[in-house]
Amino acid sequence: MIVLEILSRAPFLDGAEFGTTGAYERIVARAHGWLDAADPANAPIADLALAQRDAHGRIAWQSDVLILRPADAARGNGRLLYEVNNRGRVMIFASLCGGAPGNDPREVATLGDALPLRRGFTLVWSGWDAGAPRAGGGLGITVPEAVQPDGSPIVAPIREEFISGTRAGTLDGFPLAYDCATEDRARCRLSVRPRRDAPARTLSDWAFAGARRIALLPAGTRPDPGAIYEFSYPACRPRVLGIGFAATRDLVAYLRHDGAAAALLGRRMEHALGFGISQAGRYLREHIALGFNRDPQGRRVFDGVLTHVAGTGRLFFNTRFAQPGRTRTFHEDRDFPEIAFPFSTAPCTDPHAPGAPASLLRGDGSDPKLIETNTGTEYWQKGASLLHTDPTGTRDLALPATVRGYFLAGTQHAGKAGMPADPGPCRLPRNPHDPMAAVRALLVALDAWVSTGRAPPDSRLPRIDDGTLVPADRVAFPAMPGFIAPRAANSVAPLADWTAPAEAPGYAVLVPQVDADGNEIAGIRLPEIAAPLGTYTGWNLYAAPMPDGELADRDGIFLPFAADAAAAKASGDARLSRGERADPAPARAAIARALCDAGLLLAEDAARWTQAR
Repeated sequence: MIVLEILSRAPFLDGAEFGTTGAYERIVARAHGWLDAADPANAPIADLALAQRDAHGRIAWQSDVLILRPADAARGNGRLLYEVNNRGRVMIFASLCGGAPGNDPREVATLGDALPLRRGFTLVWSGWDAGAPRAGGGLGITVPEAVQPDGSPIVAPIREEFISGTRAGTLDGFPLAYDCATEDRARCRLSVRPRRDAPARTLSDWAFAGARRIALLPAGTRPDPGAIYEFSYPACRPRVLGIGFAATRDLVAYLRHDGAAAALLGRRMEHALGFGISQAGRYLREHIALGFNRDPQGRRVFDGVLTHVAGTGRLFFNTRFAQPGRTRTFHEDRDFPEIAFPFSTAPCTDPHAPGAPASLLRGDGSDPKLIETNTGTEYWQKGASLLHTDPTGTRDLALPATVRGYFLAGTQHAGKAGMPADPGPCRLPRNPHDPMAAVRALLVALDAWVSTGRAPPDSRLPRIDDGTLVPADRVAFPAMPGFIAPRAANSVAPLADWTAPAEAPGYAVLVPQVDADGNEIAGIRLPEIAAPLGTYTGWNLYAAPMPDGELADRDGIFLPFAADAAAAKASGDARLSRGERADPAPARAAIARALCDAGLLLAEDAARWTQAR
C-alpha cells in the first residue's frame, strides 16, 4: 500500500528544454507505505516480524521521493528510469552525463549533456537506506526498529571499522552506526592495526563523545592515516533496514500501475528500467536475488536493469545491525559481509556447499533483462570474473540470453569525466580515463531491448579459453619505470560471523590479461585504450603514510609512454615510445566508428573522436 504526499511541484530549472522532450517538471514527494509481515512477498526481510507497529498496528515506512517528468508527457518516451541512489546521492548526471554532483541542480550546466532527459525518460529516485545522510537534499527512508517479542530493546555485540584518509575522508573521531547500550568502557574494545594482516593493538586512550561517537584521547588526537581502527561494543535499537527493498518495489509498482500515479506522471509508464552505480548496482543485484523484482501482485517491477561497477557484490543490508555503507576491498571493510553465492546469472554449483546449480536470477518470470558493466577495479577488488566463470575459475560460463556482461578495459571504479591524474594517496599517477560513453550506449541499448525487443550487442568479456582471463600472478605486465604489480587480487570469501570474522573457503578470482603496452586485451576498448598514449589500469598501490604497497581501494594508474626510444631505454621502459608510434588520431576515429556500428557508442559520442582535429 502506497500513499504519495506531494511536497512541491514546479518547472524544472525554470522551464529549460531538453531536446525534443522539451521542459520537465520537478516533483518532491514523500511516499508512505505499509507492509504485512504475513505476506510471502515480504518474507525475505530480516526481522520484519519484530518491527515496531504504528498506532494502527501496521508496519509503516516513509521514503523521500524525487521525480523529473516531461512537462508535456506526450513528448516523453513513456518509460520510467529509476536510479537507485548511492548513499542518498543522485549519481546519473555527474557520472553518466559529465555533469556536477548534487541532488538539487540549480543550473542546466550541472546536468552535463542531460542524456536521460533528452531521451524522454521519467526519472525517479527514492530513499532506501535509513542511514543515508539527508543533508543537502539526500534521499533517505524512515523504517521502524526491531524489538524483542515483549517490546524490550534488542542488544547484541557488533563491530565497526574506521579508516582515515580513504572513502570517508580525514576523520577526527569515529561515528557509530548504532547506539551503544553501555557507558562501561570495559564492555567495549578499540583496537588498531596498520595493515589488514598485522596484529591488532588494543587502545585505552579513547572516550565516548555521545551515544553514537567515540574519539581518541587526548582531545584533538587524529587517527593514523590508513590504519584500521576497530571498535567492538554492545549495540542496541537495530532498524529493519530490509524494508528498503520493499519500499523501492512498492513505489515503482505504484508509479507503473496506479491510476493516481498515471495522472501525476501524465501517462501510464509502459516499462521501467533500474540503474545503479557501485553500491546502487550491488543493491539491484540483491533486489533481483531476493525476489523483490516481483511485486505483491506478481508483476515484474523492473523490465530491465543496468548495474555499473557492482562486481559480484551484494549488500551488508538485510541483516540485523547491518551497515550498508560498507563495501569489501583488499584493505578496507575486508571483514564485513558482502559475499554471497551465487554470483553469476548462469547456473553453477557451489564447490563449498554442493547441491543443485544456482543462479542470481530467480527463473520465475520476475527476472529483468540485465546488463552488467565492470572495470578492472572490479576484477582486482570485487571478484568480477565470477560473474562469468565457474566458482573454481576453470571454465567460462554461458550467460543467459536475457543477460549481457561488458568489461570496460583500461578503467577504474569511479571512472568518469574530470577524474584526477595525480598520485593522490597512491604510488603512481591515477587513471583519468572516462568510460561513460560506453555505459551511455548500453543504457540506450537496454531501453531498446525492453521497449522494442532489439537485443544489445553480444557480451564483451575476458575469457579463460582464449587466455584473456588469468590468475593475478600470470598477468604479463611489461617493464615500466616505478611499476610494481600487486601481490594478489582481493579474495572472494564469505564470512560465517561478521562480529567475529574468520574467512570461510573462498572462490577462484581471475583478472584480465594485458598486451605489450600493459593495457587489458579483452572487453570494450574505447579509442584511448585501443590506440593509447600510455598504460591504463584499474588498480593502484598505496604509498606512505597509507599502508605502502597494499592494493588501493578504487584507484587506477596511468603511465604515459616515454617521449622517444632513448628516454624509454634510459628509464627501463619496455613499451614503445611515443616517437616510435603513429599519430593515434586516425586509429581512434576508426575505432570509434567501429564501436558505433556495433552499438557500443552513440553517434553523438563517437563524434568526439571521428571529428577530432
